[in-house]
Amino acid sequence: MNQESPFKGQTGLKRVWNALFYSIDGLRAAYRGEAAFRQLSWMALVLVPLALWLDVGRQEKALLIGSVLLSLIIELLNSAIEAAIDRISLERHELSKRAKDMGSAAQLVGLVSIGSVWSLILLK
Repeated sequence: MNQESPFKGQTGLKRVWNALFYSIDGLRAAYRGEAAFRQLSWMALVLVPLALWLDVGRQEKALLIGSVLLSLIIELLNSAIEAAIDRISLERHELSKRAKDMGSAAQLVGLVSIGSVWSLILLK
């Protein structure tokens, strides 16, 4: 049985318009419901303008900003994985733990990436 979303059939500008609002809803849900996303958002509000202000080249600015945005993306995906697993079942299961731990590990790698990129560029 094929159970696709009824919204999959939409095309053109209506689909793009709806996708924009779904994305805004997702950002709002992440900010309201995920402390880690809120913390990363505030960090981004400091680091992105700082990266633009720093006296470094355009490529370095792009790397500085990209590393911060990548961490936000990772946190959104991590939160989505956790929500989907919790939707399936709240009972403890080794596969659920593994998926959540891997999402957390991805965020750790993202944070190490921020530290590495910023250190390499600023301490040159």
